[in-house]
Amino acid sequence: MKFFKMHGIGNDYIFVNCLNREPENPNELAKFLCNRHFSIGGDGLILILPSYSANVQMRIFNSDGSEAELCGNAIRCLGKYIYDEGLIKNPTVTVETLAGIKTLQINLSESIVKSVSVNMGVPILIPDLIPVISNDHMPVIDREIKVDENTILYSAVSMGNPHAVVFVYELDTLPIEKIGSLIEVHSDFPERTNVEFVQVLDSGTLKVRVWERGVGETLGCGTGACAVAVISDIKGLIKNECIINMRGGILKVQVGSTVYLTGNAVYTFSGNINLPKEFKFIKTKKEM
Repeated sequence: MKFFKMHGIGNDYIFVNCLNREPENPNELAKFLCNRHFSIGGDGLILILPSYSANVQMRIFNSDGSEAELCGNAIRCLGKYIYDEGLIKNPTVTVETLAGIKTLQINLSESIVKSVSVNMGVPILIPDLIPVISNDHMPVIDREIKVDENTILYSAVSMGNPHAVVFVYELDTLPIEKIGSLIEVHSDFPERTNVEFVQVLDSGTLKVRVWERGVGETLGCGTGACAVAVISDIKGLIKNECIINMRGGILKVQVGSTVYLTGNAVYTFSGNINLPKEFKFIKTKKEM
């Protein structure tokens, strides 16, 4: 099977061109391919598929095999790939996802892709749609919960996938593996949640660590950066836009009637992998 690896601020994904054929069991394939010790390794598997309603369709599978609705870093990488490969000629790209159709702008300098901006859509604050358990329909902002005998305040938002945003005073010493894993599966979140831990550096700069649902701590998360910016804007900590410093690099987020995410998209390598016989491919149902 041919594949290629790309990353956005260190959030690395295995991409497979499935415009003609696709894996029969992508959930199990993702678990196999994403193993960093015995296979290619990655935070997830991205399938590039034909679409009736957009330039292409993107399906996202986390390293544990679960399917995700959206990934801001992966979608930027996909945009760069289909532009560089000549699959589209226009620097404005549409991508079908489980979170709806997203529009990308390929930012060029002398025909070279320098960054990609994504219209991530309107943030969702209605509890039932995030989803987060709530007795009313009011946004969940600074809700208090007990986690490992500690009291934590979180705010909930969906950017196509659920996020819990937690503000802390000191980020570097945070035991994120312990706390993040417990919040991810907390009973407040019927479909689990991504968790962002945020330290405010100034009114335009935020430092963030990410616990990604179904993956663990990652170097970056595009939808997580958007979630952080949205909640920070609601709380008056930023004014419409900010720089998000994640462990893998920097993202820019603008919050208005919709949320815009801008960041890099980087090739790492490509290759072929011999798959075990249980992994079969079938003809893609819809073709471009």
